[in-house]
Amino acid sequence: MKGLELLLPLLLFLKDVSAQWNVWMPRDISAMTNSCVVIPCSFTYPSGIRPYRGVHGIWYFGHPYPQLFPPVVFKSRTDIVHESYKGRTRLLGDLTHKNCTLLINNIGTEHSGRYYFRADLGGANIYTFPDFTNLQVLDQPNIDVPEEIVSDLSLDLTCYVPDNCPDFSPEIHWMYTDYLPDPIFTPDTVEESNTAVLSSTLTFTPKPIHNGQVLGCRVQYPNTTFVYERLISLDIKYGPRTVWVNVSQEVMEGSSVVLHCDVDSNPVPVITWYFGDKELLSETASNSSLSLDNLTPEKEGVYTCVGDNGFGSMNTSMYLAINYPPREPWINESLTVLEGSSVALQCISKGNPMPTLTWLKNGELVGTITAEEGSVLELHEITPQADGVYRCLAENEHGRASSSLNITVEFAPVLLDDSKCTIVREGVQCVCIASGNPEPAIEFFLPDLNITINNSNNRFNYYTHSDGYTSTGIIKLQDKGERGNNGDTAVHVHCSISNMYGSETIRLELQQEKKYMMAVIVGTIGGVAVIAFIIAAVRYVGQNNKKETTVITNLWAQWQAWRDKS
Repeated sequence: MKGLELLLPLLLFLKDVSAQWNVWMPRDISAMTNSCVVIPCSFTYPSGIRPYRGVHGIWYFGHPYPQLFPPVVFKSRTDIVHESYKGRTRLLGDLTHKNCTLLINNIGTEHSGRYYFRADLGGANIYTFPDFTNLQVLDQPNIDVPEEIVSDLSLDLTCYVPDNCPDFSPEIHWMYTDYLPDPIFTPDTVEESNTAVLSSTLTFTPKPIHNGQVLGCRVQYPNTTFVYERLISLDIKYGPRTVWVNVSQEVMEGSSVVLHCDVDSNPVPVITWYFGDKELLSETASNSSLSLDNLTPEKEGVYTCVGDNGFGSMNTSMYLAINYPPREPWINESLTVLEGSSVALQCISKGNPMPTLTWLKNGELVGTITAEEGSVLELHEITPQADGVYRCLAENEHGRASSSLNITVEFAPVLLDDSKCTIVREGVQCVCIASGNPEPAIEFFLPDLNITINNSNNRFNYYTHSDGYTSTGIIKLQDKGERGNNGDTAVHVHCSISNMYGSETIRLELQQEKKYMMAVIVGTIGGVAVIAFIIAAVRYVGQNNKKETTVITNLWAQWQAWRDKS
């Protein structure tokens, strides 16, 4: 413990003494190649030390420990220095006045590094100061560029050059500024810790057009050939200023298409494709392609490309039209309508281009041709002639399609002109022909006998036939009836026709007696003459009414078959 008590005051004494060894020099200093630099330096040593044989000093390069043999920059006792510093260094300070300021001439980049000073007061009073100056030798000036340059915001670019050589005074000039908008140049000199920096600040407002533009700072020393330049390329951040996409176009159904989008922005944007409000694709790129395959009409519409890079957003849209042939038209169901009513037939079909719609009835044009998505065919006060097949035809340049419906017209029965009674060999034959829908029912009424005939019996042969909307009824009366005052046979036959829409009873007229007599006479002549006479009679009747001839001929054939059967 006693030894420790004696050692502690000694350690405190040594600490106080060492604390008086101090040096001051700038931590950092810079210079341009081929110029010079002055490193300001001052030092102190303990006041109790008396320099032995004067005060000497040594400057080292790299590290402060002589035993490691660092390069000697300057030595006051001799001229022996490292080869790279021969003839380059000179002490500007007076060591006796504790001024260790050093001048280094004609420096190069190889002289960049740490410089240490060692004070030699003689004997054991030699001390290497741990503090150092870090020299940076530049071959070009520095330009202070902000980390982020944004379009339309004022920008300051500052060019720095060291001014620590008393033999040379630098000048700063900016290059390639002719196309900048209203540039402002502001010179300045900053001195700190006995080091000087000359600067020039360029101020302007960049635009997207300046992105990538080269600017330069030139430093030159008057009356010398020393010129130093530094070039930079502007990286201007700006939101998208153009978004290009395909022009609107038309493509066929089932085909494929590729939509392209190019965005001009800095930095590269996130490109997002939308179909309406639906997002289809998103990627970070300056351009993007959207592939659409097996196109359907549902994919027709507005496609939008949006570019967003955080500094702004912009979008452009295009319209994609899908062409396709008309779809099968939608039309009414088949209809059954009553005569005299009205109906509206609707036809709707889609296609691109829009199809024309045409209404046809039994192959013939009805109504008007329209170039719209829907067409209405209005039929007023319908007659039985309106019955038939109606077809809606949709057409465009890519194809056609159609749909059909039937209109059935129902109407009350109508007695046709061929209805009558005639005298035949066996008696009197009455024919009643009526048209109606539903098909009319036919029955005969004999008022003289108060008999209604609607089927065959022993006395009356009854026959009916239907063809489409036409019904035919035939009866044969065995009794020729009574003769009237004028000598004709008197037969009273009424024909009744009816369906759900109405009924009618008409008296059938009897043809003249002479026709019957002719038929009897012909009957005695023979079969051949009968046939010839019938043909002549039919021709005679046909001259008056061709339609009547046809009807009678058909009925005669039907009746012959019926007679043979009976």
